[in-house]
Amino acid sequence: MNLTPLLLQFGVSLIAILALVALARAMGLGGNAVLQDDAAVQTAANEVEDGFKSVRVSITRDKTAALAKEADGRIMLIKRHGNQFAGRVLTKTASVREEVDGLVVDSGEARFGAVRLTLNDAASWADAINRL
Repeated sequence: MNLTPLLLQFGVSLIAILALVALARAMGLGGNAVLQDDAAVQTAANEVEDGFKSVRVSITRDKTAALAKEADGRIMLIKRHGNQFAGRVLTKTASVREEVDGLVVDSGEARFGAVRLTLNDAASWADAINRL
């Protein structure tokens, strides 16, 4: 069987790509991170700010974002960023907009952006964010 060099190069490249995919899966890389429960939100909040102790948590229906509130009233907005989570403690520069099925929270930081949250208790979170 006479393979052309281009076809041989294609075959070797395809095998190398499949090997890298298998290696990434074996190492547990990639995937879609989700916030399964309050403990997962607390873990994500502690990664953003050491010592953040939430007393109230709401997770979006798709489990990709959450709001967490401390006893002193500070609120952290957490969202999925790749296969990890990023968060910001909201300040007076934060704004919130209520929509039919949830909230749009803007942290006030251009690099973090606005986050759309589909929550069951959206109105109470909007009031809490507006009181900051």
